[in-house]
Amino acid sequence: MSAAIQGLEPALVWKYFAAFSRIPRCSKHEEAAAAYVVDTARKLGLEARQDAAGNVLVKKPASRGRERTPSVCLQGHLDMVCEKNADVKHDFAKDPIELVRKGNTLMANGTTLGADNGIAVATNLAIMEDRSLDHGPLELLFTIDEETGLTGAHRLEPGFVESRTLLNLDSEEEGALYVGCAGGKDTTGTWDVASEPAPAKSAALEVKVSGLKGGHSGMEIHQGRGNAIKILNRVLLGLDDLGARLARIDGGNKRNAIPREAQALVCVPVAKVDAAKSIVAEWHATVRSELGSVEPDVSVTCVDVKGRKVSVMKRRVQRQVSQVIAALPHGVAKMSADIPGLVETSTNVAVITTKGKKVTLGTSQRSSVASEIQEIAHTVKTIMELGGATVMQGDGYPGWKPDMGSQILKTAKATYKRLYGKEPEVKAIHAGLECGIIGEKYPGIDMLSFGPTLEGVHSPDEKIFVNTVPKFWEFLLATLKSVG
Repeated sequence: MSAAIQGLEPALVWKYFAAFSRIPRCSKHEEAAAAYVVDTARKLGLEARQDAAGNVLVKKPASRGRERTPSVCLQGHLDMVCEKNADVKHDFAKDPIELVRKGNTLMANGTTLGADNGIAVATNLAIMEDRSLDHGPLELLFTIDEETGLTGAHRLEPGFVESRTLLNLDSEEEGALYVGCAGGKDTTGTWDVASEPAPAKSAALEVKVSGLKGGHSGMEIHQGRGNAIKILNRVLLGLDDLGARLARIDGGNKRNAIPREAQALVCVPVAKVDAAKSIVAEWHATVRSELGSVEPDVSVTCVDVKGRKVSVMKRRVQRQVSQVIAALPHGVAKMSADIPGLVETSTNVAVITTKGKKVTLGTSQRSSVASEIQEIAHTVKTIMELGGATVMQGDGYPGWKPDMGSQILKTAKATYKRLYGKEPEVKAIHAGLECGIIGEKYPGIDMLSFGPTLEGVHSPDEKIFVNTVPKFWEFLLATLKSVG
């Protein structure tokens, strides 16, 4: 047993969480995770099957006397966002997540923890094993590739899930019941890079932005955190007057994460290297002044790059890329007028890569209003096209419209008040949940989402507050007991 989970309750949940943390499961590579769930189910004598997409469904019979209770599906996703700090050596394809206990939180050692959504998987595995629980028939659904396309939910087959009530265990605030979520769409711009040799008598410099918190582009987009790509671009524009030429630019890793780091390789005249370094230092001071209270560890640095033969982008392409990044909105576009504190519409400048002869800039747009997704995505697309990019947009995914008359919501609210003497918060979330897609696949299914408290998901700062897990477990079991 991992020392980091020693003594934590409920012990069965943490046993499975630690075991699952040893299994590689980056998005689109969940085969080992799915096999583990199927193997565990069969060892416990439970029916388990996979659909063509790779989603796993396990059926657990009702406890004695509850056979006529309506079936409930408990759902979470198998994959995790695989992010690490630049100075951390970790191969997500084979290395286990190293768990670290820090007081009331559980984290990983310089990587994402995978509690999003490993805690749901561990909870479902614990429910599979525990024969003492009081519940009706259960279906335990483990979907694939939630983080990079909601692929598993999109490819659910008719009839694969038979329950007409679903509890999604992928929310991140204990005491909150989620009844709606945002939909989203990705917009990607690509430039063909026409390169040429770096000018004579020029020196290569690497300019880097690091130390940002990043985070989930749905959960933390309103917190004013820095965007490494946007910051880096400001620095590069500041170097324009020195005749800086861009060789490559890279930053961010995931469409649904605010970029924490970004770097560019630039060439400047040898005679102006010191001036370039001074400009970078000035931007370091400026950014720390702007973001210091939110991003105390932000850093803008510049180092010499020796011994490399460098090609640079044609000035036209360099200017197009820089202008598009500068023009693109990032962050909250609109707050909800109906639900106080809810971000209604946002956009995230997420990932930029220079690979081969192309520069690719990936963004994501979210909104709880379908027409506003289209509007903000059209804005991003138009800016990219005006900047000479070839633009592609995904089909997107639907939001989940709140149903305040939901029977499972009524049951859960009554259960929470009985247990804790107060009403739970009923909320919608700006992040995307699989509920919107599942609701389209199975019209009329009654859904609710909740979970223990997590922070910093999709970044190496991801943490789960361990004292919220027993309460989450107790509430979930009491809700299942109350169904019927």
